Amino acid sequence: MTVASRGIVYESGKRPERRSCAFPAICVSPSGRWLCAFRAAPTKSAVTGQHPLLTWSDDQGHSWSEPAAPFSPVEVEGRPGNFRAASITALAGGTMIAVVCWVDQSDPSLPFYNPETEGLLDTRIFLSRSVDDGVTWSAPTLVDTSPFKVPTPLTGPILRLRNEDLACQFELNKPYRDPSVWRHSSVLLFSMDKGRSWPEHVITSNDPANHVFYWDQRPGVLADGRVLDLFWTYDNREAIYLNIHARVSADHGRSWSEMWDTLVPGQPAAPVSLPDSRIALVYVDRIGPPTIKMRASEDGGRTWPEASEIVLQAALVPPQSVLKSGMNDAWSEMSKLSVGLPVTALTRDGEVVVVYYAGPHFDETSIHWVRVRA
Repeated sequence: MTVASRGIVYESGKRPERRSCAFPAICVSPSGRWLCAFRAAPTKSAVTGQHPLLTWSDDQGHSWSEPAAPFSPVEVEGRPGNFRAASITALAGGTMIAVVCWVDQSDPSLPFYNPETEGLLDTRIFLSRSVDDGVTWSAPTLVDTSPFKVPTPLTGPILRLRNEDLACQFELNKPYRDPSVWRHSSVLLFSMDKGRSWPEHVITSNDPANHVFYWDQRPGVLADGRVLDLFWTYDNREAIYLNIHARVSADHGRSWSEMWDTLVPGQPAAPVSLPDSRIALVYVDRIGPPTIKMRASEDGGRTWPEASEIVLQAALVPPQSVLKSGMNDAWSEMSKLSVGLPVTALTRDGEVVVVYYAGPHFDETSIHWVRVRA
């Protein structure tokens, strides 16, 4: 694997309200267009003033359209809110579907995370569609995530499964002022009618002992139809990150293997099947200065040899991990990361495009892209 080209999707500082560009998403449409969505805000921790932007490139990243804001804020149950981030998936027949994260703004003074309870502002999921390669989008519609009536922050795009079902991915938090213990789970919600209804769900990660949090799930549909799910793994008792863990489904996400330790440290992107049957893993290694790396597996994701590793983004800043005593320290640490959240897509010619945020300061980050020749 070698880096073929790289560049910047959108540079921080062009406008003060877009100084913090983060939480990117990437999709390659059937036409070959690269569509990149990302969250823009004046600061990384801002709840007010944040919104998802969408831009695209028709020349493999060398130039990008002026970002647009296609999703207008809406109310939920009479409460105002804004959209935080969006991810895009290409469906059959040329339709694109965007899944959009909504956050309650009833009290604009409240931060997203409540350090007193470990709860989140109410977070909901919306869908929007485009039939013109991402130029225009339908009005977002609310997804019924029943039986889950708690904040449901997204973990990535809608999955198009091999049997043509769709899967919406998110994780479970707890209401903002709920004093009970937070019990984390990752979820896939399934639709068999192209996203009109979502009647089935599966818990993809949950530790009954509440010892290990398998959060930021990153599922990817492999070339053989299996779904490989990777997890940023946190020891809730010791307040430390463990290696990336993984599990696999051979029945379109309905049942899952036992979790295994990949022996790779850090925070993963969704896996990508390469044309030669290998699987690519992009991840952020935070053991030292944050570095974005890529490895390949030849055994279905069971092992990821270090010898296969290449560096996609060398360290820009000193180490950003801190000694933690609990969940509040973990959230504080995340709010100050200035490199991370890589996302992946396969191009029409079998290369991997990776998009991520990076910058010299957590409130000053740009959206970068790298194209990798497998």
